[in-house]
Amino acid sequence: MAAPEQQSRIATDAGVPPTALRVVSYNLREHTANGELAALAEASDADVLCVQECDSNDLAPSIGGLSLAASTKGNRLGLAIYKRDDRFEVQDFSIHSLQKSLHDRVLAPAHERLIAMHLRDTEADAEVVVASFHASPLTATNSLRRKQIEAAHQFLRELAKDVPAVMVGDFNYPWFQTNLRRKIEQGGFALSLSDQPTYLRYRKFTGHFDFATSVGLHIAGVETLPAGISDHRPILVRAHYEHPGETGTVATVESPAA
Repeated sequence: MAAPEQQSRIATDAGVPPTALRVVSYNLREHTANGELAALAEASDADVLCVQECDSNDLAPSIGGLSLAASTKGNRLGLAIYKRDDRFEVQDFSIHSLQKSLHDRVLAPAHERLIAMHLRDTEADAEVVVASFHASPLTATNSLRRKQIEAAHQFLRELAKDVPAVMVGDFNYPWFQTNLRRKIEQGGFALSLSDQPTYLRYRKFTGHFDFATSVGLHIAGVETLPAGISDHRPILVRAHYEHPGETGTVATVESPAA
């Protein structure tokens, strides 16, 4: 994990309005980075923390002021969501399987690739859906991953229709993102990449593997955080509600340029 002096630089933005939402996503690399979660939650001042490739049986019930709200149970490489109890109330959540790649059928790393949570934000007087997502690896086709993303977005809408939503995670989609962005926007969502690449293990695979899609939220920025022992770097999504207090309508999405 980043050294203490590096962690201290992940500071809360000055003058952040009370309706700001800070969502962190981290792929734990087969659970090896699990011990970094508490420090990461505290250093990033996360409101919600979404993880991928976790061992659901070895997750702490609380970390850095956040509590474990839900996790998958049937995966070797699981998903989980932590949230701040003094701010969010869980309205509902759902866990989903998505279309399988050959890799999934042979090695069975992840039966469930999406966990979505409908939250009531008592601080902002708003509702929001936050999801942790893990697409099939690079051995699958981009076409299959696009279908997984499209299906995931549909599950988010079914969980809480017309409620703002943000989905973060490991999309395994470092190349040809122009086409991906077009497909996502056709579905009413926006794609937001981070300010630096997020994958570290193989030089030729360096790129933006971890990012965010959203609807009904203004994404102020996506920051790639200091590297830990995972082959992925965490990301911090800074967002705010378009119309806090109005939960019946999804506003026009704004997204920064990639």
